[in-house]
Amino acid sequence: MKPDTPSGLQAQHPAAPFPAPFPVHLVGAGPGDPELLTLKAVKALRQATLALVDDLVHPGVLKFLRRSARVVHVGKRGGCASTPQAFIERLMVAEALRGERVVRLKGGDPYVFGRGGEEADALRAAGVPVVVVSGLTAGLAGPAALGLPVTDRRHTRGVVLVTGHTGEDGADEPDWPALARCGLTLVVYMGVARLAHIVACLQAGGLPSHTPAAVVCSAHTPQQRQALCTLGALCATVQREGLASPAIVVVGDVVQASPHWAVAGAPFSASAAGACGASAPGAARELLHALGRA
Repeated sequence: MKPDTPSGLQAQHPAAPFPAPFPVHLVGAGPGDPELLTLKAVKALRQATLALVDDLVHPGVLKFLRRSARVVHVGKRGGCASTPQAFIERLMVAEALRGERVVRLKGGDPYVFGRGGEEADALRAAGVPVVVVSGLTAGLAGPAALGLPVTDRRHTRGVVLVTGHTGEDGADEPDWPALARCGLTLVVYMGVARLAHIVACLQAGGLPSHTPAAVVCSAHTPQQRQALCTLGALCATVQREGLASPAIVVVGDVVQASPHWAVAGAPFSASAAGACGASAPGAARELLHALGRA
């Protein structure tokens, strides 16, 4: 792999008289552990000549790229300096029209809070075909790391995936009071920074303070940490335990289905020492061998 930087590549491109020879693959890298990649994702990575990689992609995932592939890190994390989205889209188009086999590698799933729809539209508008390779989103995999099913007919009939991150003017704020009354499991992405506001809105909407809640940070990595408590104790627990992004917040009775809740009652917090990801290089070699590409 040959590392590169966004500033070292030309993102401008003229109108293309012909479509790109290869499609751009929008690939979901999953929540952390490289072993949670799909086979289709691995195949796309092995064919890529250029990979545009988000910050939350586990380094072990890059081991599936061919050694000659160029890697451009286009960091996208809330609250941090990020590569402008328009630049990323222009860069994908320009490189695809030059004949590169481009993979846009995103944490989780490209179409779940990953701006995959925006990027697919930009590519198609420029005459570049798109292939979307779904990944395991953190909103499902993170709770599963706690043994927590986001749906369980004994507790709830559905789940809502919602972002806690809003625009600067707050115009796209979710209707938290309405969500408080929906009776479904709430899975909140990017919500830790505004957790006090979210909790206050849910309680104002009628969600009881004794409602079970959980937070999992850096799910499916050796750095995974988690806490289970009640909604009323959630902010204090997150602050006391030093839990921070990337994190998933789960609110609802289904949290009681986690074995951690049954063992500890509430609250419960712990690290997942050695839980996942330590064997990623070996796993990569084994999977490549199974695919006949070692």
